[in-house]
Amino acid sequence: MKRIVVGMAAAMSLVATGALAADLAAKPYVKAPVMVDPVWSWTGFYAGLNAGYSWGRAETTVAPIALPFPATQFGAFGQNVDGWLAGGQLGYNWQIDPKWVVGLEGDIQATGERSSRTATTTSARYGSNIIGIPGGTDFNSIATLTANLSYDLQWFATFRGRVGVLSDPQTLWYATGGLAVGEFKYSSATALGIQVFGPGLGGTTPLGGFNLPIGAGVSSTDTRVGWTVGAGVERKFTRNWSAKLEYLYMDFGSKTYFVGTANQADVSFHDHVLRAGFNYAFTPTPVVAKY
Repeated sequence: MKRIVVGMAAAMSLVATGALAADLAAKPYVKAPVMVDPVWSWTGFYAGLNAGYSWGRAETTVAPIALPFPATQFGAFGQNVDGWLAGGQLGYNWQIDPKWVVGLEGDIQATGERSSRTATTTSARYGSNIIGIPGGTDFNSIATLTANLSYDLQWFATFRGRVGVLSDPQTLWYATGGLAVGEFKYSSATALGIQVFGPGLGGTTPLGGFNLPIGAGVSSTDTRVGWTVGAGVERKFTRNWSAKLEYLYMDFGSKTYFVGTANQADVSFHDHVLRAGFNYAFTPTPVVAKY
């Protein structure tokens, strides 16, 4: 009997030892998912304000004007249209992994981009016989064409995509591009002046003159559609606040104004924009990288 009891005790000891060994066996290793620091997440809606300066350029080609006098035509010339700008932006970012951010942004700007110029051409001296006046050798004339022009980009808006790379969790370097829309105002008034000299074809004594307002003052305001590309850098300082510096190039193409008049002209316009601003992110959320 004693031997039976001892044998049963030994068997139970072996079973308990096996169960304990099973409990202590190593479990499979599972790697935890990597998370972007939620403090610097870029995903979510944002809005902000900006201000800067713009260097615009209007290229104007004035159509030839039919005249009874041998005046020199205007041709083509350029005019700088520079000024301040200020506005706001609204957008959404997706941080697709720890390094890359894509997004959409729209902005609208008021501008102080205004410019005006007076274009003048002067003809060679010609005798009155050139214009068919009997006894045309009695005097000579000089014809002067004058155009008073003004250019005004009153506001513009852009609707762009953004693609950027993070050099560190707080700093985004990005390229951007898309649609540009702007309200452009162009004004023109053209006059012809004739100064008469004598005596004869070579005389230089002023005998009088007159002005002909061949192109009465006109103005046109229209919304023009173009395209834009640019680049920038944005840096987060807190979970919600960031600051940015951005460059944009905008091209609004060419348009013909005042067709069939002495003010007819083709005007193209492009712009270089440099601006700084800040954004507030409403719902930044952590990004989990999947492996």
